Amino acid sequence: MRLAFDTNVVLDVLLDRAPFAESARRLWAAVEAGRVEGVLAAHAFTTVWYLVAEARTPVSARGVVALVAGVFGVAAVDQAVVRRALELEFRDFEDAVCAAAAEAAGCEVVVTRNRKDFGHSPVTAVDPITALALLEGGGSPGVSERVSVYGRRRPKVRGRHRRGGGARATR
Repeated sequence: MRLAFDTNVVLDVLLDRAPFAESARRLWAAVEAGRVEGVLAAHAFTTVWYLVAEARTPVSARGVVALVAGVFGVAAVDQAVVRRALELEFRDFEDAVCAAAAEAAGCEVVVTRNRKDFGHSPVTAVDPITALALLEGGGSPGVSERVSVYGRRRPKVRGRHRRGGGARATR
C-alpha cells in the first residue's frame, strides 16, 4: 500500500505533539519497516526544514530533513500537479497540492488529521488511526469508518470521493 502523508502527521512525530504523536509514530515505523510505502509531497520537506530551523538551528533542520528523506519518498510537485491542484475545490491550496501530488504518485490514501479539508480530494483521506487499521487489518480505503480517534461518528466511506469530519490541524 502506498500512503501520502500530510505534513501535519510527520510534524506530529517530529514535534512529539500529544495526543497525535503515538499513531503518527506507529505509521512512521511501518514505513521504516517496509510494511507500507510512505511519500510526502515535495513542499513538505521545505516546511519541515523551515519549522525546525526556526525552533532550533539550520544545521538541525538539515539533519531532520535528511532523516525524513531517508524514510519517506518524495511525491513530485511539478507543473501538472500544480495545475491539477488548481482544479480541485479546496479552500487550502497546500492541501490541494498534497492531494494532487498523492494522485500523481499513485497513492491509495492521504493520511491527514484534517480530513474535512480533503473533501474534494481525488485520493481518499483518512486519519492516522484509520490508516493504522487499514494496515493492520489489510483492508482498503473503502472500509466503513465507525468512530475516529476524536470520538465523533464518521460516515461510511464508499469510493474515493467523500467528505468527512475531523479536527483541524495546525502546521
